Amino acid sequence: MSVEKKPAGGAGNENPKAAVQENDENAELRKNLARIKNKIIVLSGKGGVGKSTVAVNLAFALARRKLKTGLLDVDIHGPSVPVMLGMRQAKPQGTEDGKIFPVEYNEYLKVISVGFLLNEADEAVIWRGPLKYSAIKQFLKDVLWNELDYLIVDSPPGTGDEPLSVCQLMENPTGAIVVTTPQDVALSDVRKSITFCRKLNMPVLGVVENMSGFVCPHCGKQTDIFKSEGGRKMAAEMGVPFLGSIPMEARIVDSGDEGNPYLNGDDREEAGARSSFARIVDLITKGE
Repeated sequence: MSVEKKPAGGAGNENPKAAVQENDENAELRKNLARIKNKIIVLSGKGGVGKSTVAVNLAFALARRKLKTGLLDVDIHGPSVPVMLGMRQAKPQGTEDGKIFPVEYNEYLKVISVGFLLNEADEAVIWRGPLKYSAIKQFLKDVLWNELDYLIVDSPPGTGDEPLSVCQLMENPTGAIVVTTPQDVALSDVRKSITFCRKLNMPVLGVVENMSGFVCPHCGKQTDIFKSEGGRKMAAEMGVPFLGSIPMEARIVDSGDEGNPYLNGDDREEAGARSSFARIVDLITKGE
């Protein structure tokens, strides 16, 4: 199945004023994105694999290294980033000319999510494709990200409107991180995310296998609840890098519910998921 690309610069638009406006908006979009060195999209063809957990902790880890980082949550229907960062009540401020200030988590991490714009936590966002495209374009064009070393984009599962819109609007993203769990039912869907990237000529930075084994905190025995090594094998079969495995830890679940990133803990802890995240960040930044 081929991917239909949205005409750029007003091509095919019979309304001259609308074409001029679109050209101006696209120029403004490119200018805003030019201030961002690296633009990384976190994808998964399967829901429930911990993609947002990876995106949030990746952004947090980059910020801890004093790299100017932005975290953009484009999961329009199920934004979880505000909850996972303890920012449910945060509201972005705007300017008189329609620009938006991202919410600052700390000195090095700025965040935008549609979750910040909802009046109630249980409010449903019932939008079709064009509205989602417009919202994502506004997040990229009108949010005052300014100079960033990294922009991490947390997208919803699948290969639909949101990830497609992000990839097309960014034009030349740095690449994608694809998140999976080890079992075959997840891997079959995640393969589609890699195919999606290839159809859009977007580099795949690598595969992360989440929930890769559970180590009992009492006896130390590891149980592969969702199997193991499936992500590594799939990455090799698809010809893309394997970034690492993140084991299951109860603290990861608790940290998300508490709104406190898992990596916001004791730096002396090197075992388990903490060291896995550190290796993944090392591979992405390549010593930056």
